[in-house]
Amino acid sequence: MKAVEDGWSAFTRSPWPFVLFALLTGVLSVVFQIIGNVATATSSDAAGPGVIVGTLVSLVGSTIVSLWCVNGLIRGAWKALDGAKPSFADLARWDGGAAGRLFVTQLVLALIFGIILVITMVIAGGLAQVHQALAAIPVIAAVVVFLYLGINQTFLPWIAVLQSGNPFDTVQRGRAGVDPSWWWVVLLLIVESLILMIGLLLCGVGLLAASPVVFCISTAAYRQLFGEEDNTGFVS
Repeated sequence: MKAVEDGWSAFTRSPWPFVLFALLTGVLSVVFQIIGNVATATSSDAAGPGVIVGTLVSLVGSTIVSLWCVNGLIRGAWKALDGAKPSFADLARWDGGAAGRLFVTQLVLALIFGIILVITMVIAGGLAQVHQALAAIPVIAAVVVFLYLGINQTFLPWIAVLQSGNPFDTVQRGRAGVDPSWWWVVLLLIVESLILMIGLLLCGVGLLAASPVVFCISTAAYRQLFGEEDNTGFVS
């Protein structure tokens, strides 16, 4: 609850830059999504050059905007938690090194999930040859593993941009830092989900405030679990 209180206080120090930045990145995300949809809808050839180019532009653009948004909100939340009033320029500043670290780390985590999924499918397929009901055992185990990993990697973006090390170190730090407080992090995610749901119910416009608030809360929780060191100079 201290993370919730600190996060809300951080947001209220400079709410308009947070909201405007969330609006800008949200609009850009929609634009790139529309580009991909239009390219697919207006071409009769699903593998034509127009579809391929449109899909690539949509995918690359959406990825860059997502990385920019996450990094900007983390930087703004960090400055606000330190008592400053982050400006729009603070949030909008592009950091290629931080974006690269976050992108590669997310790929590594996706690879880990993919390997687990493939192993699960192979084992389930083998057990299904013996008895159909046995195939549910590895599936249930995989769901439990996915849930566990998903929770203990909650702060992966913060670790990636604020701490040095390779992507596997980042994943390991997430597990080591969250495991002792795993159930508290689950409770935190439930509270954040309720905040986002309230924002969504307010005609979706409330997400422009709810999303930055959640980032501020998560940043406050990260500082509780992992400390307040900026080892990469990301914030400054």
